[in-house]
Amino acid sequence: MKPLILTALLVSGLTLATVQITSAQQDSTKKAKAKQFEVGEGIGINIGKRDSTGKITSKGRFVGGITFTRMDLGFSRLVDNGSFTLSPENEFLDYKGGKTSTFSFDILQMGYRFNEHFKIYVAGGFDWTHIRLRKDITIQRNQQQLTYVQDDIHYSKNRFSSSYVHIPLNFELRTKENDNGNRFYFVIGPEVGFLLNGKVKQVSEENGKQKFKDDYRFQAFRYGGTVRFGYNGLGLFAKVYANDMFASAPQKGLTNMSFGVTFGLN
Repeated sequence: MKPLILTALLVSGLTLATVQITSAQQDSTKKAKAKQFEVGEGIGINIGKRDSTGKITSKGRFVGGITFTRMDLGFSRLVDNGSFTLSPENEFLDYKGGKTSTFSFDILQMGYRFNEHFKIYVAGGFDWTHIRLRKDITIQRNQQQLTYVQDDIHYSKNRFSSSYVHIPLNFELRTKENDNGNRFYFVIGPEVGFLLNGKVKQVSEENGKQKFKDDYRFQAFRYGGTVRFGYNGLGLFAKVYANDMFASAPQKGLTNMSFGVTFGLN
């Protein structure tokens, strides 16, 4: 409950500060164009010296707002003390790589554009990781360590998931716009996350569809880094989390990473 309350306070404060600046992001040095992956357009607060005509000559300005962007869709991988092979203590988490996925997006951001090519901003959004387990097991709720039981039935789907509120701090480099208003982007920066909940979803002939929620010893607070590279609104991303995935002693050294495609890169 405490992490959830902390998360709500952080997101609410960030939302309030952003809304006071603008209702959506407008971040072009040229005349506003329709954004392929954004909802609406907004304004920035220009800061700089004025020339004799009253025009602001500095390109620096605050930008931000409520937006739907940087939607990441890709695959997740567990890293067991530096190896993609799970240790005996973690073999019960053996998963289907092609169906173990990540999905995230940002809903607000605020920052400062120093010039046409460089911007720093803080964002806020949501992040899900879905681990598709191979074994017919059930992860147990309300345990001090990550615990499971072996079941006598077969699950056609056995998904072990976590959801987080994430808050990245991004450093963005971009090239000059071409004649079509498009450009290359490179974005890198640290990210923190606050656990919302964990979930087990199982499907079997005997029990039908079942869903169970708990924190499942997922880290209440996690931290890592993200890198993105792309052109216009489409790019690639990779995320690596530095601390352990679970607050469970037998899983010490087990982390996760993800990679895939970013839509709405800006």
